[in-house]
Amino acid sequence: MAKNCYLLICVLFYSTGISNAQSGNTSRTRDRVTKIYTSKIGVRELTGHNDGIDVEMFLRYCGLSKGQPWCASFVCWAFGQGKIANPRSGYCPDLFNAKAIIWQRNKKSNIIPLQADVFGLYFPEKGRVAHVGFINRWGNTSVVTVEGNTNMAGSLEGDGVYRKVRLTRQIYAVARYIK
Repeated sequence: MAKNCYLLICVLFYSTGISNAQSGNTSRTRDRVTKIYTSKIGVRELTGHNDGIDVEMFLRYCGLSKGQPWCASFVCWAFGQGKIANPRSGYCPDLFNAKAIIWQRNKKSNIIPLQADVFGLYFPEKGRVAHVGFINRWGNTSVVTVEGNTNMAGSLEGDGVYRKVRLTRQIYAVARYIK
């Protein structure tokens, strides 16, 4: 009986150690990806036409040419640099497949978003998520983000990579790629 109890305690400690190690790895991965995307804060388009050395690098990562919208390409590029599987797409809805979504506006069974999760903004005139970026800090009423192809006003078509504060109610969906 004491031997079985000892064995059970050993198994519990061992499995807790594995669980903690995995969450530590996830935390380190989130930190690594965060360093990658925040290192690009301040990047600006060369002529205001979705161009410039870094912008074109983000677009090339997704197989797109100069001049294309690049918010999704920026997200995918940062994940790629962090060795995180991603859709490698410049099309915003591609980042929100059903398996990746952890949070949706007005849904009751949401998971609280974390740093380096991806947010999407829905644009009724387009009928889809049409702008994406990274969550840096999630709050009840506001979210600190880092996003490409935006501007100080939070435009869908901006001129650079910015750190922004958005209202939580503006966020349509959040996807998780770092598990």
